[in-house]
Amino acid sequence: SSRYFHWKLNLCVILLILVFMVPFYIGYFVVSNIRLLHRQKLLFACVLWLTFMYFFWKLGDPFPILSPKHGILSIEQLISRVGVIGVTLMALLSGFGAVNCPYTYMSYFLRNVTDADILALERRLLQTMDMIVSKKKRIAVAHRTMFQRGEVHNKPTGFWGMIKSVTTSVAGSENLSLIQQEVDALEELSRQLFLETADLHATKERIEYSKTFQGKYFNFLGYFFSIYCVWKIFMATINIVFDRVGKTDPVTRGIEITVNYLGIQFDVKFWSQHISFILVGIIIVTSIRGLLITLTKFFYAISSSKSSNVIVLLLAQIMGMYFVSSVLLIRMSMPLEYRTIITEVLGELQFNFYHRWFDVIFLVSALSSILFLYLAHKQAPEKHMAL
Repeated sequence: SSRYFHWKLNLCVILLILVFMVPFYIGYFVVSNIRLLHRQKLLFACVLWLTFMYFFWKLGDPFPILSPKHGILSIEQLISRVGVIGVTLMALLSGFGAVNCPYTYMSYFLRNVTDADILALERRLLQTMDMIVSKKKRIAVAHRTMFQRGEVHNKPTGFWGMIKSVTTSVAGSENLSLIQQEVDALEELSRQLFLETADLHATKERIEYSKTFQGKYFNFLGYFFSIYCVWKIFMATINIVFDRVGKTDPVTRGIEITVNYLGIQFDVKFWSQHISFILVGIIIVTSIRGLLITLTKFFYAISSSKSSNVIVLLLAQIMGMYFVSSVLLIRMSMPLEYRTIITEVLGELQFNFYHRWFDVIFLVSALSSILFLYLAHKQAPEKHMAL
């Protein structure tokens, strides 16, 4: 009863923070960054929060996430809607991670980069920089010449003198503007060449790293995760097509198959409980770590002095929803007698819907990631040859 009470208490606090506090403060800090709304910050923050609550509540209408007997003020109303957002986020990240992980680790996908390729590109970059310096010198000399002429010679007098000075200055300015356009184009080219050179150096380092013991280990992991990715996509497709949800957790099922195949005496029920809890702990740690790394990179790229508070609150919001949805999905990885405990805490939700929804989003995310990485991998050698 004590564990049940603390589970329920923590869940209520998390939902209070996710649905009421954090969205309100996000709206408050967004309004604070708009000067025109400074005088009525609290009012506009309340308006944004009410707008969020409207769309948050309407989110549950298209999905069969609740039993009919749940009241409008029940805790299941909040958990179900938070779960939809969190499960969608988990499935998107899982689909991309399942594809990107083998693509990153496996040496099979590395481009064949030699020292001659790097030297040729660096030589091209140096030539471009020399051309930029030469043209900028021409612009500087032209500016100095025009300045000296204005200082030494008196202003032309008469009608023909005025016509001559106007035509000369127009021709000179057109010439300088043409050179400046060439400089701008060469600077853009130099930036592209520099990025390509850095990319070739990074690829060369990855090739050298793949020859080490640790690199071979990660290469093996890449092959393992590629098999897992194919299996996961296949199982997600089967689950969607045949509308099925697993009844036995993967650990128990795997141990039963192994024991029956080897024909040995083994306490499946006892060991499956311990291994399941260890696996659940590993899943929680690795998934949250991967989420934090991904979000940190994204928020670091878009952060500024004004948006830092909003970004931190968004990170807290995403992490909270991610945790609630993790509990919803991890329930299936636990033995049957322990699933009832989570069911009592979370309420009578349509758990099968969340697993089917996860499979759908995972499949879309994985196939989209495969297409994106295929196009990026195919374009990289063509880009290198063009440069």
